[in-house]
This record gives sequence, C-alpha cells and structure tokens, in this order.
Amino acid sequence: MLIRSLIILLLLMTTSAQAAKVETGNDAYNPIFEALYTGSFTEKEQALKDLMQTDIEDKKKFLNGIVNKTLMVHKKSKKVVWVEKQGSKFKMTDAFSGEDLGLDKKRKVKKFAINNKMRSQVSALISTMDLDSDDAEKRLAAINSMLANPAPEYAGFLKQRLDKESNNKVKQAMQLGIALADLGHEDTEVRLAAIDNVADSLAPAVRSALANMAENDTDKQVREAAQKVVLEQEEQVRFFGYIETLFFGLSLGSVLVLAAIGLAITFGVMGVINMAHGELIMLGAYTTYLMQQAMPDSVGLALVLSIPAAFIVSGVVGIGIERSVIRFLYGRPLETLLATFGISLILQQMVRTVISPQNVPVSNPEWMSGFIQINSVLSITYNRMYIILFCLAVFALLFFILKKTRLGLEVRAVSQNRAMARAMGIRSSRVDAMTFGLGSGIAGVAGVALSQLTNVGPNLGQAYIVDSFMVVVFGGVGNLWGTLIGGMSLGVVNKFMEPWTGAVLAKILVLVFIILFIQKRPRGLFPQKGRAAEG
Repeated sequence: MLIRSLIILLLLMTTSAQAAKVETGNDAYNPIFEALYTGSFTEKEQALKDLMQTDIEDKKKFLNGIVNKTLMVHKKSKKVVWVEKQGSKFKMTDAFSGEDLGLDKKRKVKKFAINNKMRSQVSALISTMDLDSDDAEKRLAAINSMLANPAPEYAGFLKQRLDKESNNKVKQAMQLGIALADLGHEDTEVRLAAIDNVADSLAPAVRSALANMAENDTDKQVREAAQKVVLEQEEQVRFFGYIETLFFGLSLGSVLVLAAIGLAITFGVMGVINMAHGELIMLGAYTTYLMQQAMPDSVGLALVLSIPAAFIVSGVVGIGIERSVIRFLYGRPLETLLATFGISLILQQMVRTVISPQNVPVSNPEWMSGFIQINSVLSITYNRMYIILFCLAVFALLFFILKKTRLGLEVRAVSQNRAMARAMGIRSSRVDAMTFGLGSGIAGVAGVALSQLTNVGPNLGQAYIVDSFMVVVFGGVGNLWGTLIGGMSLGVVNKFMEPWTGAVLAKILVLVFIILFIQKRPRGLFPQKGRAAEG
C-alpha cells in the first residue's frame, strides 16, 4: 500500500513538472525560456547569455520584449507569446510559430520577472548586436551602452570587431571598452594592464570601476594600483572643474559687460546717472520676442535680425529720452537719477500694457542649443560660448567706433573739454544725443543676448542695473577696457565664490569688495580723463 502511494505521488510530481515546462515550439529553446520564467536571477542571467548563442533570428526583438513586457508566458498553455493590449484583454500571438492564439484576460499571462541588473545586461546584449551596424554613430552608441554595464565577456565581442573598425572615434571607444571589461578579469596581470590602459580616461564607468577595485579587489597589488590612478583622476576632475567654473565665470562676465558697456558711455562721457538703462536692455529683449513672433518658422534668422532691430529701437528711445528730459538736467546728476528712475517705471508699465505683464517665451535657435563635449567631465554649452564671442564682437565694434570714426573723435573731445570742443566747432548737443543713443542702442543689443539666457519680462532690466553700475565704477568710469576687464573679473570671482558661499552671499561679498576698492581707488581700475571723472 505504501509503495503504491509513493508511485502515485511520483507520477503526480512528474506530471506537474512536465506541465510547468514552457512550450516554445522548438525543444532547443525550452531550457532557456524555462529558466527565464521560473529560475533564480542567477539562472536567468545565464539564460540570457545562452539565448544569444541560439539561432533565433530576431534576438533583439525577444530581448526588448522581455524588458518591455510585450513577451510573456500564457499560464495555462505555458506558451511564450507576444501580447498586445486590446481593452481589458491581451491579444496573444505564438512567439515562434506566429499563430494567433486569440484574446485572454491579463491575469492569464505572466511576464518574465527581471531585476535592474538584468535590464542592464539586456541593454548591453542588444548593444553587441548593434556593433555590426553600418552607421558609425549607432556603433558608438552601442559601445557606450556596454560601457555603462561592463562585463568581462564583452571584451570578446569588441576584440572580434576591433580590427575591422574603420572609424577612429568608434575604435577608441572599443579599446576603452575592452580595457574596462578586462578590469573584471580573473587574472591579476590582466587587471593591472587594464588599469594602465584606462588611467587616462575620465569616463564615469571607468572611475566607478576603479573606485570599486581600489576598495574591494582581493589582490593588494591591484588595489594599490587602482588607488593611485583614482587619486590622479580626482586631481584631473578638480582641474577640469576649475576650467568649467572659469568658463561659467567668463560667460557671466560677458553678460555683465554687455549690460554695462552702454552705461559706460552715457555715464562716463555725459555724467548722466541713467536708471532707465535696465529698461533699455528690456526693450532689446522684447524686440527679440516680437521678431520671433513675426518669423515663427525662422527662429535663428529672427535672432540675427533682432540685433540691428534692437539697436535701433533702444537707440531711438534713448535719443528721445535725452532730447526730452536729460538735456535740461546736465550738471545735476541727482536730478537725472530721479528723472530716469521715473522713466524706467513708465517703460515697464508700457510693456505691461502693450505686450503682457507676464514673462514671454523667447526660443533658442538650434545652432545655440547643445554643447561641445571636451571630455567626460567637461562640456561647453553653445549658448554661453556664443554669448562670450558676441560680447567680444560688440566690444571690438564699439571700440572701433570710438577710436576710428568722426563720432568717436567728437565724443572724446566733448568728454575731455566741452568748452574747447564747442570752440572748435563741434555741436556738443548733437554729440550728446548721438552718444546717448549709441549707449542706449548697445543696451538693446545686450537685451538680445540676455533673452537667450534668462526670462524676458517687464522686470528684466532691474536685475542688471545695479551690476552694471558696479562694473562701470570698478573698471573706471567711461573706460571701455576697464568695463571689459572689470566685468569679466567680477563674473569669474563671483562664480568661484558661489560653491563656498552661495549665490546671494557671493554677490554681497563682491559688493563689499568693490566698496573697499573704491575707497582706495575712487576712479576705478582705469581712470578716464573727462568731466565725469574730474567732477
């Protein structure tokens, strides 16, 4: 009786085990998908590798199906099926024969359970198939995907294709991938050689792998070699961090110079404290917005055309301010301050009424988007790079106008000795208007640049008026070189201080520094000779 019961129990267990087997339509695939369905995660990882050795035609589709949950197992029939959601049910198709298996409830199918490690493994396996692509960019993307989850077996895939690769960029990535994969090799000498090969790379995957080896490798020699390289890489990362901060500082300095350079002319040459300077910058930014609204399909062209348009708009408004208000207040700087402050409020309200009280969107053209990747830890954004170049171009043009044109000659003559200039036949009132218009036009051009970096709204100018005066006073009133050097210096100092003090405290400390500096050098870095400086 006992023997008969044991035999029945054994038959039941055998029948149950057979029923649990996953049907694939091909006996060669049975153990693989059965392991993927019922095995431990270790067994599943091995099953994925085994899957790559089979003759299944579209392995990538199967791998993606496992990750995306479009490949499942029908619980009752144990068949591997493709599923497609249709309402509250799944439409099922046999994954191997293509037979339509009809509709069934969602709970009647079960996904292949995988963890994050397996997802990374699947991504890397898919990448190995992309190595045969004719597209170099696709091959490079495949290698970078493998680098994100390096494994010793990937070295074999890369070595097979290294000699056949013609693209140098892809070839370098392959060599890095091989060395990175070798970091996990069992042989100590291979790991040491791999450490030497990746020592010059700052790729995140390399740095992470080396840091792990420096802490956990079982061989003391390997740990020490990894620790040495990790320290060297940390020094390089700090160095490139300083380079990046310098670049950010120069870009901020360029913004300050653009905002202040027009003020350097009106304040330095004419002695006018123009509190509406920020609103002239704002008008330039709004001109960019209106140009883009008029040319919605040509954002880049609209931005380029905005430069002369903003110069004209802000320049004309500046001349109007000078002819209607400022001309009656020369020699009375405090009254010009109050008058131009009132004008700034009028301009702000005009924009709120005519356009919008809210911020308006200004788009970046495609050629200003993106970045240049210098290495794994240093990149330069196009928009900041263009702002620096644009600042230098505006400075050079303004410098040429003031040094090489008749207007520049007259401006310098009036700034140095107004009475003598008038005696020589120079119409000082005309020069004042043109000078104020020139400074205002440059403020409008600065607004075009700022529209690519910050929000465009009625209060845009208020954020830069104080900084503009700081740059002008620090560099030397009316001196263009002082404005350039002063703006760039303050921008760089500000950015280097921010990591330690924060953005707000950094600005406060810069302001305190300028106050103390002016106590020692009241006329700034580069004093300008003229009535504004002498007064």
